[in-house]
Amino acid sequence: MESLDLKWIRAQFPALTQKINGQPAIFFDGPGGTQVPGSVLDAISDYLVRSNANAHGAFATSARTDALITSARAAIADFLGCNSDEVVFGANMTTLTFAVSRAIGRELQPGDEIIVTRLDHAANVSPWYALEEKGVTVRIVDVNIEDCTLDMSDLERQINPQTKLVAVCYASNAVGTINDVAAVVRLARTVGALVFVDAVHYTPHAPINVHALDCDFLACSAYKFFGPHVGILYGKREHLAHFSPYKLKPAPEEVPFRWETGTLNHEGLAGLVAAINYLAKLGCHVSPSVDSELVTALAQADKEGLETFHCPRFLTSPDQPSHELASAYHSRRAALVAAMSAIQQYEKELSQKLIAGLLEIPGLSFYGITDPARFAWRTPTVAFRLAGQTPETTAKALGDRGIFAWHGNFYAINLTEKLKVEASGGLLRIGLAHYNSMEEIHQFLQVLHEIASLPTA
Repeated sequence: MESLDLKWIRAQFPALTQKINGQPAIFFDGPGGTQVPGSVLDAISDYLVRSNANAHGAFATSARTDALITSARAAIADFLGCNSDEVVFGANMTTLTFAVSRAIGRELQPGDEIIVTRLDHAANVSPWYALEEKGVTVRIVDVNIEDCTLDMSDLERQINPQTKLVAVCYASNAVGTINDVAAVVRLARTVGALVFVDAVHYTPHAPINVHALDCDFLACSAYKFFGPHVGILYGKREHLAHFSPYKLKPAPEEVPFRWETGTLNHEGLAGLVAAINYLAKLGCHVSPSVDSELVTALAQADKEGLETFHCPRFLTSPDQPSHELASAYHSRRAALVAAMSAIQQYEKELSQKLIAGLLEIPGLSFYGITDPARFAWRTPTVAFRLAGQTPETTAKALGDRGIFAWHGNFYAINLTEKLKVEASGGLLRIGLAHYNSMEEIHQFLQVLHEIASLPTA
């Protein structure tokens, strides 16, 4: 596998050309939402110009919208390693998680238990606590403070025959810890519990295969992996069919449509497909074994309608059905895995430089995994505080110098409370993406050294 071509990658993202106070902007704010390729902007604009209509109409623009929705499900199926009828779209991950919790809650009884974790974003905690009104008991798994990892021994102690569901994040949006979700699934299976995975923070950093993972549900958001604001839910087909979501009477009963409330964000889906095809194109760049001709043909058909799909090297006729499209989906999945694997490796290198530099700064308190031998269990998202400064003060000083970073609790409030930093402003978070560079990290570390040495009040 070839290394990432950073020059080509950065050229795809128009936002990266911005300047702040005469300095190139450095986007270290990825965990709050990544920047988007120009192809995503073009796809959204093109949809609104050429195809802006609701679904299921007997006219051209509506037919294009129907084709777009089909393309979007197929694109996410390739991205997550599932079937297209196991893909549900919604406003955002939080809304979809509430929908699932309400549906599952209809079947729970007083005394049933749900397990959440202290590492999670509130979007994978509050929807489950809402079921306490039905008499459900919610237990919370603790963290190891020294490295902000999930206390798996605590999970083993708390899981029991009354456990009906375990809700866990794939990776912490606050400190970057990657959880051993496969191990969580195996534990849950010993008592017959379901597993709901929040993969919002994990998706831009590594490949996912939900069927291999064997989780029951997995939720994510496209704006965290280079697309627009679209919520995404994977659910095993049998669960999407079995559980009863709250829905309108005229809405379809079939899976997955029964889970989609109201009109979908069609222009958002257009941008989502473009984001997936950007990653697939990146995969073609890094892996010579990927069938780039098929991937390119599929991306073109996503723009024009899947019925237009054709790869020039295949000869087809109406009376001899072709397997071209299935082959193209297989090739796109391979390209996506190649891209995300290359991103994972590159970001590991970024993490090594970033964390090593941070640990050299006097008065810096670091929260999370610091051992390079364990970097397979973290994303390039780090959290810290500078002595004598609030995270907001540090973030403002960085922002004035064109370096964008988040501060606060990032809705992982159970974690910031456990770390005893919530009352004093939470954490300063730096989050890298594959479009960031070693040079940006070097500049950031120089600036942070200066900020750390500023006199405090």
